[in-house]
Amino acid sequence: MRRFLAFLACLLAAAGLSAQGILVECESFADKGGWVVDQQFMDRMGSPYLLAHGMGVPVADASTTVSIPEKGVWHVYVRTFNWTSPWSSKPGPGGFRVALGGKALKTVLGVSGNAWEWQYAGSAKLKAGQTVLALRDLTGFDGRCDAVYLSMDEAVPAEELPRNFPFKGMESFDFVVVGGGISGMCAAVAAARQGLKVALVNDRPVLGGNNSSEIRVHLGGTIEVGPYPALGRMQREFGHSKKGNAQPAGNYEDGKKQAFIDGEPNVTLFASCRAMSVTQERGRITGVRIRHIESGEETVLRAPLFADCTGDGTVGALAGADFRYGREAAGEFGESLAPETADRAVMGASVQWYSRQDAKPSKFPEFDYGLNFNDESVQRVTMGEWTWETGMQHDMTTDFEYVRDYGLAVIYSNWSYLKNRLGLYPDRSLDWVAYVAGKRESRRLLGDYIYKQDDIEKAVFHEDATFATTWSIDLHFPDPDNSRYFPGEEFKTRTVHNRIYPAAVPYRCLYSRNVPNLFMAGRNISVTHVALGTTRVMRTCGMAGEVVGLAASVCYKNGVEPRAVYQYYLSDLQELMRKGAAREGDLPDNQRFNLQKPLPAPRLLNPEAK
Repeated sequence: MRRFLAFLACLLAAAGLSAQGILVECESFADKGGWVVDQQFMDRMGSPYLLAHGMGVPVADASTTVSIPEKGVWHVYVRTFNWTSPWSSKPGPGGFRVALGGKALKTVLGVSGNAWEWQYAGSAKLKAGQTVLALRDLTGFDGRCDAVYLSMDEAVPAEELPRNFPFKGMESFDFVVVGGGISGMCAAVAAARQGLKVALVNDRPVLGGNNSSEIRVHLGGTIEVGPYPALGRMQREFGHSKKGNAQPAGNYEDGKKQAFIDGEPNVTLFASCRAMSVTQERGRITGVRIRHIESGEETVLRAPLFADCTGDGTVGALAGADFRYGREAAGEFGESLAPETADRAVMGASVQWYSRQDAKPSKFPEFDYGLNFNDESVQRVTMGEWTWETGMQHDMTTDFEYVRDYGLAVIYSNWSYLKNRLGLYPDRSLDWVAYVAGKRESRRLLGDYIYKQDDIEKAVFHEDATFATTWSIDLHFPDPDNSRYFPGEEFKTRTVHNRIYPAAVPYRCLYSRNVPNLFMAGRNISVTHVALGTTRVMRTCGMAGEVVGLAASVCYKNGVEPRAVYQYYLSDLQELMRKGAAREGDLPDNQRFNLQKPLPAPRLLNPEAK
């Protein structure tokens, strides 16, 4: 249901001009107040929405001005969702009202139903001209509003109303990178420093993906190791200098990432823009249509080369690229860490949080929506980082709103039980709860080679070796203690760190095997589920992006597509990897933080021995 701030239609009648309806996209509100724009589920529902993310404290009104074409009684509908309905039949916690001209309508919205739907907010007598439309949050518990519809007709609006998105035009580049996390940033800048004109598309207002202040996961992995030790050095230009997950926003130094991109004249950043579709000719991508998550404006970006750094393999999926989802059977690749039978289980997504010490006792509203919290199952903690992980048995693309919402529900339920049932932490309150969830795994796009456990454990030599993966094979699984109380819906995980020697990933894992001009970098490269356990951490993902950016320059300068680099121009790529993409000069040694040191590289006792 995607719409924008506009009149849907003005019908001519014998008596004169009559307005049929006015549809307002909430993400386009001029003043968001304390509400935030949530775009994470556009692939499923097609639109961003406003979220009242106050952690139990009502947020300030969101408002905008609407033109009313004629006076009369106007009926108001809101498209919303009772987000706790999957777990409880009780009225939901995310209640809010609509206000017109400063007067709130009586109906509380967002507390009933079990799906996204139009709910009747009430009616108001309005004069012709400008009036202020506002969303008034009542609870701070993540009420959400997709759109508001005003009509002089009391009929419920159709679920799929006509929509139109302003088209800004078409822009051409040498290379288009979709995804503004660490891998996308490195891919864009590496290519730009080789002279390519690059577009970088990021669907959030801040860069860094899981390492941004919105999600707050530290940079893991070791840079400057392996056959090309210059790879990764560029990350010193923007990497954070403080350690830890779920720490204050400033620790993640969003400004350094922004400056890193802004400092490249050959990179054009399309911030807060989501890739919605692709155009293709003979299987090749010719353009990506992006949409601004607030204004709805669309732009088509054209280029001969594209890189999918979305983490979800979004561009690849839109283009029909081959991909895998879930865990391979142990027998397929001879992986001892894989399950006996293939399934669709994945590593989950973390909604991190922490509380603060208050000067005096504080209260938290009762939050009890069908989850099994009791004296034994409650987590007696004041913060939650990576181990708070949900969605391992769900699809991270089609079910992701459920996955994120479950992450919010368990945090609020747990905190409520601690405060209201056990009387613990009387002088603490929630200080930060992420609403953008940090994913670990979803689609993995397939290249000409699929990297696997054997490649890693034996450090198999590949002639097209690129960056080295160094993190342990770190595969999260449901915490058995949590499974006792929440079977199939765990929100805590554990892991076993299977330490490795540095192992180089083949270039053939970084381009699509069936979409000829598509690269990929990040956690959606061509690896098995087991191999993803090591390649997925962000410093390693950044090096993958750097290689992709360098390879894109080889493609562009020779007029070829990614596979041909392996077939004919591998030496050119190797020369670039030896140099790396970092700027010359001294750079801060911030890699000393948050590293899991790999085992030292194996050495032959006798260098002459075979």
